[in-house]
Amino acid sequence: MDRVIFHCDLNSFYASVELLSHPELRHLPVAVCGDPASRHGIILAKNEPAKVFQVKTAETIWQAKKKCPDLVLLPAHHGLYRDLSRKVNSLYEEYTDLVEPFGIDESWLDVTGTLHLFGGDPRALADRLRDEMRRRFGLTISVGASFNKVFAKLGSDYKKPDATTVITRENFRKIVWPLPVTDLLYVGRAAARTFQKFGIRTIGDLAAFDREQLFVLLGKNGAQLHDFASGEDRSPVAPAGQYTPPKSIGNGYTFPNDLQGREEIRAGIAQLADQVAVRLRRHSMKCQGVSLAIRDPNFRDISRQTRLDPPTDLARELAQAAAELADSCWNMASPVRALTVTAIYLISTEEAGAQLDLFSAGQDAKRQRLERLENTLDLIRAKYGPGAIAPASAPRDPAQERHAPPPGGGK
Repeated sequence: MDRVIFHCDLNSFYASVELLSHPELRHLPVAVCGDPASRHGIILAKNEPAKVFQVKTAETIWQAKKKCPDLVLLPAHHGLYRDLSRKVNSLYEEYTDLVEPFGIDESWLDVTGTLHLFGGDPRALADRLRDEMRRRFGLTISVGASFNKVFAKLGSDYKKPDATTVITRENFRKIVWPLPVTDLLYVGRAAARTFQKFGIRTIGDLAAFDREQLFVLLGKNGAQLHDFASGEDRSPVAPAGQYTPPKSIGNGYTFPNDLQGREEIRAGIAQLADQVAVRLRRHSMKCQGVSLAIRDPNFRDISRQTRLDPPTDLARELAQAAAELADSCWNMASPVRALTVTAIYLISTEEAGAQLDLFSAGQDAKRQRLERLENTLDLIRAKYGPGAIAPASAPRDPAQERHAPPPGGGK
């Protein structure tokens, strides 16, 4: 049996909340901005009359006023928005315990197990939610109902404001596939540029494209986006506060210039291993294996993995293991376009501690010193930013530092 997933999107949320206190402005173009007294503020939200003038979120007040000289500007009240957002999600929880907030003004609801309690008709329940939202809070929502999260979100975007769109297995090709591919969840700028090069303009074009080729072009993200376009999203609705430990933690990077030689390749690996180690510690996890993926300038990929004993969250151990994988599978005279280092076979820090060899006390003391050192580095980054400190051999990120370019970047 198919799931029944709703995506509920509060229409023009910030502006709608402000207009609850200013009902006399409802028929006028209104925008909420960071600092109405400053010409340097930006637009945070706008109402429907303002959209008629093509006022856009994130543009400057000056740009918006140029389009709409009579635009009414209201200051933001973020505490009020957060409070109402919590109340709205409490309303959703009256219909299902599976509610996943997506930002402050959107939520997914899995009503598969409770739909029969409310009549069994997805469209009727969505309309009931919309009516209840207007009655309790004076706000409107657009609701998408579908058999997966991605299509439910497309449904809530399909018709606004205050509307219900139902996307089924029978009609999704008619509704979803003609939409621009950039409407699909998680299609970012880089993926959009790649799609444009290969003539992928609609979600239907993406679904028709060869999945294996997408994997070659964009890695796991390409295959996942193909699944999304084909209606194969199976991700669960995860209630807020419900923590699902990651199965793997990886970082990849396409370098501005190809890495050349063993020294530059190892430096790139060290940078990525350091980032992966930070994320492992943030999740209180250690890995029992590491995977390395290497891509050459012709987009050919090679991937290798190895087991680690004992489990680790130390950057230097991840980097050493990944570097040994590179030595074993890659001709160091060949250029490298991109690298990905992934921690695999993850277990909790507590479980890893229980696995330590009771007879390696001296080695364990050394590891504890290294762990304290890397935890100290985490504190420095938390206070001064991610670029404050890094392995000496690591390529420098121009967005975080003002000095040396990445390997190959200064040639």
